[in-house]
Order: sequence, then C-alpha cells, then structure tokens
Amino acid sequence: MIVELPVFISSAFAQTAPAAAAAGGDMMSSLTSMLPLVLMFVVLYFVMIRPQMKKQKEHRAMIDALAKGDEVATAGGLLGKVTQLSDGYMSLEISSGVEVQVQRSAVVQVLPKGTVK
Repeated sequence: MIVELPVFISSAFAQTAPAAAAAGGDMMSSLTSMLPLVLMFVVLYFVMIRPQMKKQKEHRAMIDALAKGDEVATAGGLLGKVTQLSDGYMSLEISSGVEVQVQRSAVVQVLPKGTVK
C-alpha cells in the first residue's frame, strides 16, 4: 500500500523556481545587450568628443593671447597685422593703410613675425 502525502509546498516552489531563474537570466541578457552601446559611446568620447574639446580650448587660449602687432591668418584667408583689439573684434591691417574689422574668433593661426610684408 502506497500512501501519497500532499506535497503542495514543494510543488509551489517547483513552479516558481523556473520563473525566478528566467528573470535573473533576462536581467543578465539585457545588460549584455547594452554593453556594445556603452562601449561605442566610450570609444566615441575618446576618439571624437575629447579631442574636439581640447582643440576648442587651445583655440580659445590663442584668441585670448592675441596682442597688438601679431601677424595672423583668418578663416576667410586674410593675412594681416593686428592693429587694435576689443572684446569681440579687432582691426587687421592687410596692406599699408588698409584696415578691416574682423571677429577675433575668425583667427585661425598666429603667424611668425615677418611673414606678412
């Protein structure tokens, strides 16, 4: 004679165990699927964003260091000597007696002395 004892508790645990295991697996798979996106952002930061910020910082330092008498090249291709400086603009002598007003941010490069004749 076989006597069956009610095993309700063990069957309840048995039914929830796969669901709990699947929930843990879903979380791990979602983290794993997001990993390439995070890695792409990190690479993008170090390859594009950080060098651009460094370049902007160097350009701003060059603009702030401009002084009267410096020879510069502008983004528009003008070469000349700085004759006056103000907050946002400067006077650039491009030929003897010919001065133009340009924005300070238009300066691309400070040239060595004696370049513009």
